Amino acid sequence: MKHSERVLFLDIDNCLYSPDLGISQMMKSRIYAYGREIGLDSDEVEETCSTYFKDYGLTVRGLVLHHNIDPQEFNDKVDGSLPLEDIIKPNPLLRNMIESANARIWAFTNAGLDHASRVLKCLGIEDLFEGITYCDYTEPNFPCKPEKRVYEKAMKEAGVSNPQLCYFADDSAKNVEAALQLDWTAVHVSKQTSSCEHGYIAGEDNIIRCCHIETVLNLPQALPELFS
Repeated sequence: MKHSERVLFLDIDNCLYSPDLGISQMMKSRIYAYGREIGLDSDEVEETCSTYFKDYGLTVRGLVLHHNIDPQEFNDKVDGSLPLEDIIKPNPLLRNMIESANARIWAFTNAGLDHASRVLKCLGIEDLFEGITYCDYTEPNFPCKPEKRVYEKAMKEAGVSNPQLCYFADDSAKNVEAALQLDWTAVHVSKQTSSCEHGYIAGEDNIIRCCHIETVLNLPQALPELFS
């Protein structure tokens, strides 16, 4: 276990593995199939699910609120049905990079616990994380990124009270911006251009750096203070 006071929060999906694996597309097709199964109009299911995702952070939250679905059934038929073990393979380079970080390592995901644990196991890095802040679909009005309260939840669960000790990597620009608003140091992991690629964003008491990298393996270059 790392003894540093600093905590490196790592998103999981499309961050620790490449989005080119197509897992997001597989998940979307399963969500749409589930939507049709519960009675959503076939011609409107994609738009409805997309609207829920934009309005509530996760499609499942909208389905729970407006269609009274069983969240465990959703989890089993969507996340749980993904053939992750056939797609995601152990990544020694990722493991070596995480092991070299001078920070405590914590997973911070919008997925459920089962899915998050499966991905980390497939990558061969599950033992490197002290814990996982995840979405409990069965919890009424559960928080998810980019809501402020889930970042506060992550800090509490990881046992860190000073936001200046919090470092974060995520593939979502919205999630990165939310972290910056809380004075975390954040890195946007994406092959697409980031809004904070070239600059610095001022926090309340200091300057918080927002970096952009194309792959999580570039974290040592983005956050040299954690890998020196």
